Amino acid sequence: METKDSNLHSLKVAYLGPPGTFTEQAAINCYPLATLKPYSSIPDTAKAVLKNEVDLAVCPIENSLQGAVTDTLDALLHQEGLHIRGEFALQIEHTLMAKPGTTIKEIQIIYSHPQALAQCRQYLSTLGHIELAAALSTAGAVQQVLSSDTPSGAIAPIRAAELYGATVLKQGIQDDNNNYTRFVTLAKTDSPQSGNDLTSIAISFSEDRAGQLSFVLNEFADRGINLTKIESRPTRLGLGKYYFLMDFEGHRENEEIAKLLTTISEQASLMKIFGSYPRMA
Repeated sequence: METKDSNLHSLKVAYLGPPGTFTEQAAINCYPLATLKPYSSIPDTAKAVLKNEVDLAVCPIENSLQGAVTDTLDALLHQEGLHIRGEFALQIEHTLMAKPGTTIKEIQIIYSHPQALAQCRQYLSTLGHIELAAALSTAGAVQQVLSSDTPSGAIAPIRAAELYGATVLKQGIQDDNNNYTRFVTLAKTDSPQSGNDLTSIAISFSEDRAGQLSFVLNEFADRGINLTKIESRPTRLGLGKYYFLMDFEGHRENEEIAKLLTTISEQASLMKIFGSYPRMA
């Protein structure tokens, strides 16, 4: 993703830490000259923008194998004032690592972020009855392993092994090499029109009436606007109540998109515009 922010030395960018996570690598790729600040969770990473601790936050939002990263979606839904400023993708390669001197056969427990564990399910099943434990981040899992007295392993980017002095036991253990994570940059404002943009919104309905969602979807078709993604998240207001999150082509300042958004807002009980931003190449 190229933005006007990309080469500013003074830019402060939050990411899910500690150093050595895939999110840090994504932030380095996109903002190589920025000052990077690690946070212990995705919600805290997003809040750092609202607290003016950073200018931007880089957060994973979707994986090609496991789908949505719900912590990021929930931050957009429930933290007022966040906008998507840009998007970009990173190919994911998972590496099994351990404390120096530990072999694969000795490992009793493997730590990693839940998404990483899920993306390596096939390989992990070949290791027998090894306990799997969730960590807040992949790099945090490496730190946990290095401080543990129990023979254990971590699944993390290979950079984490280099940073913390872990021994690499096996590279490329992900189930599918076509493994990409889509990241978004969160800020207090979105981006101006680039000519090749996406807009992300969320809507919900106060009453459960037949045809409500169908009406909204037909608006996209009738106006010739390409809807690229739709998914649902619970509203936290009871069973069966959902937000519908949508990505579609175009910028909210475009006349036809603005008319679409007005029509949708009249049909939905709630509409949040997460932002318009340049579409990744």
